[in-house]
This record gives sequence, structure tokens and C-alpha cells, in this order.
Amino acid sequence: MSDIVNDALKKYLLQLQLHPLRTKAITAAVLSGFSDGVAQKLAGAKKLQLRRLLLFMLYGFAYAGPFGHFLHKLMDKIFKGKKGNETIAKKVILEQITSSPWNNFFFMMYYGLVIEGRPWSTVMNKVQKDYPSVQLTAWKFWPIVGWVNYQYMPLQFRVIFHSFVASCWGIFLNLKARSVTVKKALD
Repeated sequence: MSDIVNDALKKYLLQLQLHPLRTKAITAAVLSGFSDGVAQKLAGAKKLQLRRLLLFMLYGFAYAGPFGHFLHKLMDKIFKGKKGNETIAKKVILEQITSSPWNNFFFMMYYGLVIEGRPWSTVMNKVQKDYPSVQLTAWKFWPIVGWVNYQYMPLQFRVIFHSFVASCWGIFLNLKARSVTVKKALD
């Protein structure tokens, strides 16, 4: 079995080297789909909502993977040749004040408009109501992930690491949202 895993890993790393953007986009899509599938099952779905799962995969492929690819390339250019804890802190802060708020806003819009198919006004009301708490929660969690990512991950693995953590975070958020909905229904 380990030969199969080693062979698959070698092929994946080769694709990551030869086609980094495509490989990161596909990886983000697979992890986004996996995250939604697990969340659906843990939430008690008897049958997976395939449309929803595919829309999550589309988000990972068309947005999350490419955005991360270019973000980390840009960060590497901005801080070219600089290392150390001060540089890592600057990267984390820059990421948290720029891409984190944008990514959370964009995801909430995509989720409401595309995945749930809700009207613009409904989605905007939900974003206005929930965005501040979502962003504050993100600022408690993602800086730690960013620090680990910039401290320990080589550039080519940063998007993959981020996508993996994001898939776990997505499961958590799905279950948290469900428990709030179920609790309100029982009250």
C-alpha cells in the first residue's frame, strides 16, 4: 500500500511543479467538495446534495485555489529575501487585513447567491448581519494558520496547506450553523 501512496505523492508533486496553478485549483476543488460532503453527512443528510457539493468544488477550483496561488506569489515578491519572525508577522498581518476580509465577504456572497440561490437583498441583509462576527472569529483562528503556513511551509505547499485547513474549517462552520438552526427550531 505504501508503494501506491508514494507513487501517487510523486506524481502529485511532479504536477505541482509542472502545473502549479492547475494543481492547486484542482486540489482546492477536491478539498472543498470533500469538506462539504463530510459536513452534509455529519449534519445527518441521508443523501448528498450533489449540486451543492459541485458548487463548493467550483468555488475551490475557480476562486480559492487560484486566489491562494497568486496571493502567496505576491507575498513572496513583496517580502523577497526577507526571513525571520518579524517578516512572518508582517505577512500574517498583511494577509489578515487584506485577503481575509475579502475572502470572507466573497464566500458569504457566493454561498448565499450561488449555493443557496437566494435573492440579492436577502444575501446582503445576511452579510450585513453576520459578516462582523464571521470576520472576528476568522481573526481569532486564521492568524495562527497563517503563521504556521509562512513559518514552515515551502511556497509551493502553502495553498495546499491552507486549502486543507479551510476544508476542516468549513466542516466546523457547517456544523456550527446547523446546530444553531436546530437549536432555534427546538426553542
